[in-house]
Amino acid sequence: MGDSIAALESLPDECVDMVFADPPYNLQLDGELLRPNNSVVDGVDDAWDKFDTFGAYDGFTRRWLSEARRVLKPNGTLWVIGSYHNIYRVGSILQDLEYWMLNDIVWRKANPMPNFRGRRFTNAHETMLWVAKSKDSKYRFNYESMKALNEDLQMRSDWYLPICTGGERVKDENGDKAHPTQKPESLLHRVIMASTEVGDLVLDPFFGSGTTGAVAKRLCRRYLGIERDPKYIDVARKRIAQVVPAPDPQLVNSPSKREQPRIPFGWLVERGLLEPGTVLYGPKKRHSARVRADGTIITADFKGSIHKVGAHVQKAPSCNGWQFWNMDVEGTLIPIDMLRQQLRAELH
Repeated sequence: MGDSIAALESLPDECVDMVFADPPYNLQLDGELLRPNNSVVDGVDDAWDKFDTFGAYDGFTRRWLSEARRVLKPNGTLWVIGSYHNIYRVGSILQDLEYWMLNDIVWRKANPMPNFRGRRFTNAHETMLWVAKSKDSKYRFNYESMKALNEDLQMRSDWYLPICTGGERVKDENGDKAHPTQKPESLLHRVIMASTEVGDLVLDPFFGSGTTGAVAKRLCRRYLGIERDPKYIDVARKRIAQVVPAPDPQLVNSPSKREQPRIPFGWLVERGLLEPGTVLYGPKKRHSARVRADGTIITADFKGSIHKVGAHVQKAPSCNGWQFWNMDVEGTLIPIDMLRQQLRAELH
């Protein structure tokens, strides 16, 4: 509990693995917004979202981002979400502070609020900036997990997700929204799975109704939330207390292929998983090569590693030979990467 900046200042240097921040947007709303039936839209008009000037907002932003950078580990990353009201100011300050831009993610809302006045385009997205602590950070990105979430296609930087509605929306004792800017758990699930691993510490300096903590707990990550409003603190505590972590941390782990043991292709030959003379095939058998006893492969005109030969036959600058070359098993092409995974399992 407490003021975000003061609480951040009390934390030791380089103690958190990831920061997710949903700061005040400084929406600059002018008067009530009415629906066509004259009912009032329940928007954000709380005092915590109001700043007297852009300069005041910039000063606030610079202070909390400076402290967030201090508490991030050298290879940590920060996510900050905003709208057109504030995200460009936030982005400029991030670069001034020497954060390193990785992506801007466009959250396309599947069910955005209509533009009732009909004076502008419907505001159907928000922007998240994903940044590393510095240009030299060896930041974590769970590429394989993001690809798996997207039906084995590379995850793009435009995310189509619904806003928080229905049963997911946390309500107070009167049945009203407990927090006006509650983010959907699907959004936090993707953020946390993308850039952390089991046991990492996730910091949210604007904790609100506790979405970050709820998702982090479910995914077996540790979390630290900062919030000054006792009402929101109570909501977040009750909400998170009901969350059950995944029964097995391995179910929510995001191992990177780069962290797995390196398996030279020659080991497959030494272990008898591939015999010298075995013919390997490219996709649709357009190319072929034979395995040599020294762990190289050979075509009619070229000899080398599985990667170099794969690049050569395709006339490409590079090739991932583990994915390109296949065994013919009873008429079915099976990637040789299956054998690599078998060896990795034995080593583990």
